[in-house]
Amino acid sequence: MIGKRLKLARVNLGLSLFEVENRIGKRVTASVLEQYECDEMMPDSQVLILLAEALGVTENYLVSQRDIQLEGLAFRKNSVIQKRDEAYIENRVLDHLERYLEIEALLNVASLKWDAPRNCPFPVREISAADLIAHNMRDHWQVGMNPIPHFAPFLEERGIKVLSLPLLGEVSGLTCWAKREGEVPVPVIIINDSLSGEWQRFTLSHELGHLVLQVENNVEEESAANRFAGAFLMPTELLWETIGTHRRTLSLGELFELKALLGTSVQAITIRCQEMGIINAETAQQLFEQFRHFGWHQSPYHEPQPCPSEKSDRFKRLCFRALAEDIISEPKAAELLGLSVRQLVQEMDGTSV
Repeated sequence: MIGKRLKLARVNLGLSLFEVENRIGKRVTASVLEQYECDEMMPDSQVLILLAEALGVTENYLVSQRDIQLEGLAFRKNSVIQKRDEAYIENRVLDHLERYLEIEALLNVASLKWDAPRNCPFPVREISAADLIAHNMRDHWQVGMNPIPHFAPFLEERGIKVLSLPLLGEVSGLTCWAKREGEVPVPVIIINDSLSGEWQRFTLSHELGHLVLQVENNVEEESAANRFAGAFLMPTELLWETIGTHRRTLSLGELFELKALLGTSVQAITIRCQEMGIINAETAQQLFEQFRHFGWHQSPYHEPQPCPSEKSDRFKRLCFRALAEDIISEPKAAELLGLSVRQLVQEMDGTSV
């Protein structure tokens, strides 16, 4: 039955039953919609499609019987988000998660559970502790001190679900937890699909910081997450090996070489170098004066030589794997991927444009 999800999608958008009636061209009345929400009636397929479009969700989301609750949905920017935008994001996340968790369960992959270190989250009583935690996270995941080229798939292999969505305003990212009865909570990170790759990567690392840090002693949470993000993406040993332990200056050319290596912005690299004592505050200030002069220090932070966007095709690969191993049928794979069977066959054959 669809009543609970139908009402949730409507209420999240702040719509009355009469407003939904108008949105679907009065195909059915408000009183009938109320009966749908009370599970006293079921809409036919055409009305279901209209309702999904009107409420910004998929038909699969409305008819799904899986019970997933999102907790801790928190935006990471001082920007006012309208309730309907939050509802859009929540419904998109739920729809994607249900399909993703279903295919992972069918394949019984390790990433069904988050590969979190023991005793996580870790206390941060002073901001420099974020550096050690970032180092320990790399040790736990056995990635050494090397750059991580494809960050979103890297996190997904370790049980953190990553979505790239259009986030309005200046919202760069957010985290939440997906909870299911009798199951371990699943961490979710959503990033703004309009950001350049280097900012998406920093946002992913920043949000990872929110998952693994527990600030204490009046440590500012956002500052701690930023410190963790820089330390995780730009390990101390790697920077020392690449540019030395102490520098009087850094040229823009060298910074952009580092950007290509690390996948982070020249501004994030400058801040990290100052945190580590490689450059002093005066040198950092001089560099930021150049960044401001070129217009790189203001949103949308259009630095030259942008990194590729962070996108993961892991969900699609898992669906293809399940189909190839006869775990699911072609119609089921098409349903999970939101494709027609014909489109699916073209994707599998490599003939889609």
